[in-house]
Amino acid sequence: MGASRPVRIIAGFPPGGSNDLYARLIAQWLSQRLGQQFFVENRSGAGGTLGAEAAAKAAPDGYTLLLAATGEAWNSSLYPNLKLNYARDFESVGTIARGMGLLVVNPAVPVHSVAELIEAAKARPGKMSVASAGVGSAPFMYWELFRSMTGVNMVHVPYRGGGPALTDLLGGQVNAYFSTMVSSIELVRAGQLRAVAVTGQTRASVLPDVPTVGETVRSYEATNWYGISAPKGVPAGIIDRLSKEIGAGVANSGIRARIDELGDKPFATSSAEFAKLVADDTVKWANVIRAGGIKAE
Repeated sequence: MGASRPVRIIAGFPPGGSNDLYARLIAQWLSQRLGQQFFVENRSGAGGTLGAEAAAKAAPDGYTLLLAATGEAWNSSLYPNLKLNYARDFESVGTIARGMGLLVVNPAVPVHSVAELIEAAKARPGKMSVASAGVGSAPFMYWELFRSMTGVNMVHVPYRGGGPALTDLLGGQVNAYFSTMVSSIELVRAGQLRAVAVTGQTRASVLPDVPTVGETVRSYEATNWYGISAPKGVPAGIIDRLSKEIGAGVANSGIRARIDELGDKPFATSSAEFAKLVADDTVKWANVIRAGGIKAE
């Protein structure tokens, strides 16, 4: 990696969602630290797998990176014909943040709790709608886990990312959305959306009055993480350098404050710890997908 060529970070979702926000946050930091340009390229579609495939096929020279998220762990179970295998095709570099989802509704929808949502959906089966950021996205998995545990029948409306999903939720075209915390917290603070519940095991410190889904739906829990990966074969020296700089970024008070403000938690790991996290989560989500009969329609 010389200073002459810019480095692209591929984000598998369009601008405005959490993957894009974290890709830009770390790109700005790495540009400053390494004195060379890091830029974000949005390659959306198929739950982030199009972006991941493009990154996996790139030359292993350190000039192409992937903003990796929890989807890297569940996509292999969700898409049976996926040509991608994370352990085989990627080097884990380092993590940036971890967080949870936020169930939000348009304020015109008369739902203020998880119990009320279940009741409303069961009273009008197939009439209420729930958005997702696309099959394979974190919002899709949060919803599918909820559906499989409650048996509610709502119309699933997949979008090509969190940005477009939120636009239609705000416009009243859809009723509810299991958003990532990052992409919707500002809209909740501004009173444009109503927060119903968080998907984590415990309540979020930024929204202490908002209950967890698990307080109503016993043992429901779904969280997400974000990090940087590189195509397999990138020299160890480059991986180590990037891993160190990403770790320094996550330790930086400005970046930590921004992640906290977005409702997530700063989360730093070594390259090896990150690889183990993906492997463990792959097993965990494969079990969830099998048990819930979750399919990428």
